[in-house]
Amino acid sequence: MIKVLVADDQALIRQAFTALLRLESDIEVTGQAADSAEVLRLVGLERPDVILMDVQMPGPDGAGEDGITATAKITAEHPAVKVIILTTFGRPGYLRRAMEAGAVGFMIKDSPAEQLVDGIRRVMRGLRIVDPTLAADSLSLGASPLTDREREVLAAAARGGSTAAIATSVHLTEGTVRNHLSAVMGKLGAGTRAEAVRIATESGWLD
Repeated sequence: MIKVLVADDQALIRQAFTALLRLESDIEVTGQAADSAEVLRLVGLERPDVILMDVQMPGPDGAGEDGITATAKITAEHPAVKVIILTTFGRPGYLRRAMEAGAVGFMIKDSPAEQLVDGIRRVMRGLRIVDPTLAADSLSLGASPLTDREREVLAAAARGGSTAAIATSVHLTEGTVRNHLSAVMGKLGAGTRAEAVRIATESGWLD
């Protein structure tokens, strides 16, 4: 039997995946998790073979790690566990981050049911499964256009705070921070800092 843990913050989706998988004679759903903390707890208790992991999975208070961050911890602590990332929206940047975190699969939630079941069996045979359209889109993005310093400043901006606070955190002057953010926005075609953060994150250029 292939032991599967289903992790998604939406109860209906967890239950739907669980009901679907329980129709298969060679798959056993050993647990469900609603947030990353619960995933990390259950993986140690249940020792699943495969985890179906939602990308965006905040905790009850709206905080918490996303599925990709949790995947990195799981693959480091439990290397035998195979993680398949599931997402509602196909974002090439998520694919890149997921693979770097150690996931062996990346699928869109509205993929046909038989593809999901087949994917679980394939990763158990040592194969990787990736949505082909996302794979092509990810390759077409190419390398990040941001310099290391620009990425550092944008990451600080993503955490919020004033220009002064950003400058303090990255040990630069406020003027230099503004120059870096302006360069980033120009390279990404963004009208605001928030838009630049979104574009860079979705493209896999900002964790």
